[in-house]
Amino acid sequence: MDVYVTGASGFIGGAIARKLAQDHTVYAMSRSAASDAVIEKLGARPLRGDLTTLRPGELPELDAAVHCAAYVDAWGPRAAYYEANVAGTDRVLAATRAAGASRFVHISTEAVLWRGQDMRDVDESYPYPASTPYLYAETKAEAERRVLAANDEECATIALRPRLVWGPGDTTLVPAVREMVEKGAFLWLDGGRAETSTTHIANLVHAVECALARGKGGETYFVTDGPTTRFRPFVTRMMAANGVDLPDKSMPSFIARPAAVVIEALWRALRFQSAPPLTRHAVDLLCCDCTLNDAKARRDLGYAPVVTVEQGFAELSS
Repeated sequence: MDVYVTGASGFIGGAIARKLAQDHTVYAMSRSAASDAVIEKLGARPLRGDLTTLRPGELPELDAAVHCAAYVDAWGPRAAYYEANVAGTDRVLAATRAAGASRFVHISTEAVLWRGQDMRDVDESYPYPASTPYLYAETKAEAERRVLAANDEECATIALRPRLVWGPGDTTLVPAVREMVEKGAFLWLDGGRAETSTTHIANLVHAVECALARGKGGETYFVTDGPTTRFRPFVTRMMAANGVDLPDKSMPSFIARPAAVVIEALWRALRFQSAPPLTRHAVDLLCCDCTLNDAKARRDLGYAPVVTVEQGFAELSS
């Protein structure tokens, strides 16, 4: 197949491009010479463009597309989230359909369902919230809706929803936690007892391959490692494997949650450009349970984890 991948210079997109390039011709969106070099090392072919400029007619003939690129920063203006996550997804979908792609896999997130509540053993029937305080969740949900609505006989559109993607090459979670530890700003919420599903990067890549082969158009699929875990033991092991020891200090969520609301309001009132030291998204992420049921992916896609959690930690520690 000829496959177009966005976000290939990042953690998730890069892993997907690398694996697909072993058996397929992979083209990847690239915004710079530095990205060109990264993409070429993956075995893919860079194509200059970005989420704000891509137009129909600019891509070679394609069989499929995997859309991973998104605005994922913890803080930013609504326009930045909307332009990348909603308008950008529209542009990628339009350009890849114009190039003949008959399958479009959108890397979504469980956050499309989240407004700050516990989610326990939820499946794909769980409804979108009427509203959410998180711009990332809001815009990713709108992008997912548009992708699914675009499904037709010419192009099957599929959304995958991983949770807490981890593994070798992580450029998001590990660096963020490391920076907090180095600044003395890291602490647990409620002792780190929140329960969560996780998704090893190799398992997400495998799910993408399954979706490209067997995914049903217009459908969403949760992708997980299987067993759930609690934040504290999981993050402690992950950071230890990366040479970082985490402190014991903790704060109750009933203090942290209102504090984050106040701090965000202050940051907006004073028009600070930097991210606040505490955000609602970060606080709620660490104190809410989020466990997912991936039975639909196992049934429809033939998905099953290719790496267990223990195998993943063994690889990180080696």
